[in-house]
Amino acid sequence: MENTATATKKKYRWTILSLVFFATTINYLDRQVISLLKDDYLEPLFGWNESDYANIVVAFQVTYALGLVGAGFIIDRIGTKLGYALSLIIWSLSAIGHAFARTTFGFGVARGFLGFSEAGNFPAAIKTVAEWFPKKERALATGIFNSGSNVGAIIAPLTVPLIAFSLGWEWAFIITGAIGLIWLIFWFIHYEIPARHKKLSKEEFDYIHSDDEKDLGLSEGKIKWIDLLKHKQTWSFALLKFFTDPVWWFLLFWLPSFLNKEYSMTKLDLALPIAVVYTMAMFGSIAGGWLSGHFIKKGMPIYKARKRALLLIALLALPMLGAQELGKINYWLAIIIIGLATAAHQAWSANTYTTVSDMFPKKAVASVVGIGGMVGAVGGIIVAKSAGLLLDHYKELGKIETGYYIMFTFCALAYLLSWLLFSLMVPRMQKVEI
Repeated sequence: MENTATATKKKYRWTILSLVFFATTINYLDRQVISLLKDDYLEPLFGWNESDYANIVVAFQVTYALGLVGAGFIIDRIGTKLGYALSLIIWSLSAIGHAFARTTFGFGVARGFLGFSEAGNFPAAIKTVAEWFPKKERALATGIFNSGSNVGAIIAPLTVPLIAFSLGWEWAFIITGAIGLIWLIFWFIHYEIPARHKKLSKEEFDYIHSDDEKDLGLSEGKIKWIDLLKHKQTWSFALLKFFTDPVWWFLLFWLPSFLNKEYSMTKLDLALPIAVVYTMAMFGSIAGGWLSGHFIKKGMPIYKARKRALLLIALLALPMLGAQELGKINYWLAIIIIGLATAAHQAWSANTYTTVSDMFPKKAVASVVGIGGMVGAVGGIIVAKSAGLLLDHYKELGKIETGYYIMFTFCALAYLLSWLLFSLMVPRMQKVEI
């Protein structure tokens, strides 16, 4: 029988994944603090109106979009270990910096730095998965770390108001921001690429590279954006992000308002439904990652497995078309359908991110994820602005439910549209040579 030390060495990649999971949890925890303090602390103290707050939110969204491209390029340039650490240092300090802002402009600046630096999380995380997992496990690994975004969203409302009430609103920013700095200690102790890692057994190293033996991740810093933009695989991933990322942002930003407008829910009423939605999203992320891996283990070619998983996931979003009508029977039916849509999105993300490492060498993964993420963030900004105008229009007509129906229709169909475009642009698995 193998001793414990040997068994642990054979599973070291899961230790690395746990670090990425916690980083993603911290990422979403830090970005949510301001929204949880807005009504009870920041608006009364600084005299914000909705436009002031909207400008602060836009500062985050715009810099996040710009940061995705820059972060991906830098991480591919200097490597995952230093790139991830640099991103987390800056976003932790930016999160803490909110505590010292005293004007709307000051919060906008802090929010801008936070958005730009938090953009490094997903390019670094996907590159880490590509370096440490064989292709048949990458979607599952991505689904697991991506579920951290939902864990962060659940933890934030349970902790941030308590910290603010007990110690003051400034400490909510300081304590949550400092958690990232603690994470850095464990990152530097445990992380190195497999080819240079002293604690990694040869057996696990061979397993990690069993389906990608020629790409050991040793070559860094030789990627040019112009080279990546020449490949249709880059644009196919970008289109997947452009049409579907906005669904996630719309549901996150407008779900409380929808429940309030449609079902007259108060702030206290919203806690349980939102927790249910995030919990469903967390399990969807893991299940979606498992699904394509399951198909691969059954002998299905990798690309066919990804496409089949994506198609099945896209179908799970279709019930959004009937969410409002079923909600008239019982609002929990609408909540469960919306939860299913968020679970579908997270399952979709676990697989779409993995297509990058399927199609590109490891040295280009962070850059491509950054480019696609930037395009997705732009789509999110466009849809958010359009949703605001649309809902305001129908609100003035006294028919705001019509505005939500139009948005829910977009949410329901976006994944099938993206799947069709992806299938047309990349009909077969083609590994990009750079």
